[in-house]
Amino acid sequence: MAGYIEDRWLKKKPNRDTGKRERTALWGQGKRYRVKGIPGVRDRSFETSEDAKQWLAKAQTDTTRGEFVDPRDGAIPLAQYIEKHWWPSRSDEPSTAAPMRSKIWNHIIPFLGATALRDIDAAVLRAWKTQLLTRVESSTAQVIWIHLSTILEAAVDDGRLVKNPCKASRTVKAPKPAKRKAKAWTRPTVDAVRAGLHDRYRIAVDLGVGLGLRQGEAFGLGEDDLDFDAGVVHVRRQLRWDSKGRPYFCLPKGGKTREVPLSPNLARRVQDHLHRFPSVACTLPWRNPEPPTTELEARQRKPISVRLVLITSQENRINYSKWNELSWRPALGAAGVVKKVGEEAKTYGGRSRRYELSREDMFHVLRHTYASTQLEAGESIMSVSAWLGHASPQTTLTHYAHFMPGAGKRGLAAMDEWFGQDPQPNVPEKSLGASQAQSTPRSRR
Repeated sequence: MAGYIEDRWLKKKPNRDTGKRERTALWGQGKRYRVKGIPGVRDRSFETSEDAKQWLAKAQTDTTRGEFVDPRDGAIPLAQYIEKHWWPSRSDEPSTAAPMRSKIWNHIIPFLGATALRDIDAAVLRAWKTQLLTRVESSTAQVIWIHLSTILEAAVDDGRLVKNPCKASRTVKAPKPAKRKAKAWTRPTVDAVRAGLHDRYRIAVDLGVGLGLRQGEAFGLGEDDLDFDAGVVHVRRQLRWDSKGRPYFCLPKGGKTREVPLSPNLARRVQDHLHRFPSVACTLPWRNPEPPTTELEARQRKPISVRLVLITSQENRINYSKWNELSWRPALGAAGVVKKVGEEAKTYGGRSRRYELSREDMFHVLRHTYASTQLEAGESIMSVSAWLGHASPQTTLTHYAHFMPGAGKRGLAAMDEWFGQDPQPNVPEKSLGASQAQSTPRSRR
């Protein structure tokens, strides 16, 4: 097996006259024994021959199995590994990269960045998790934990760690958010919030409730996406903004386009809206607003033009952050959904009242309302899952099973009907039961 131990203090061959090995120029300097000659493994020195022998045996075994990891590679601090090796190799789209970077640089690097990769163990994770949960909600902590686990998994693949401590530890687990049922609005609440919006923005509520669109999908919906003759809406893109405030178009969440049925009454509302507020062409980069540096990036990011259904009074695309602050929250306040918590203050060059924050009452609640309406009407989970663009029907069930009260009742009614009838033991002639029934009287005779 490859590999050997070199004594750095003595020459390899003994003196011909004395028969003893003579001292080298390194006598008494540094560690005496060096392990060498293992393919793909850097040399390593030790104070004693016993330590060298043990490490050589382990290195040979691990190398044969393809599991060798040099502890020195794991000495790199976590922050240095992230900044110089892991993050530059990422190719996430801005909509994913910006929030990911924010969480890593705000909640991982400041607290674990100086720790060497090899020193991140259960005790370190336990202390970090406890401190993390004092700063952010458990749902956010779970996402941050996943980011850290992804980083450490990459370190394993890079040969810097033997195993991922986030997965290997049995005493510390990922934070688990409290299970919350998706919230849906009643018809009066939807109507009240809709009435609190500017006339040109009320169609946004209709698109959310009537099609289950996410906010970015509603703001990126084009007039050409509406097929009034076929009665369907093609959800092909969403409008996003990167961390530098630059807008761009990209595919819907998960990269999944879809078709959603368009009801006749909703179609009439959309047509009326377009008659009063004609769509406006908007040209934006695709996938990434960064200037391309290669021909491939130029093709991938080639701008596209879309005649947007929803536009501002200045006939421009909608910035979701401004719209939430200046239009949505005031509408929630006017409808009594949230309370006012402060006086008027300048925001985005205008004046906006301050309202309490309520994540469950943001635009996404309209999507929940769409799902609840469909499921309570008895629509199949498969259809609703496809219309929502979920990865699988299981995702839909996880989020919206509580909107299906009729399913359990129908099954209960069927069983109740079963047991409500008198037993009718009519046994088929050719069945085993029939032969036994015929043989029993003969035996009694």
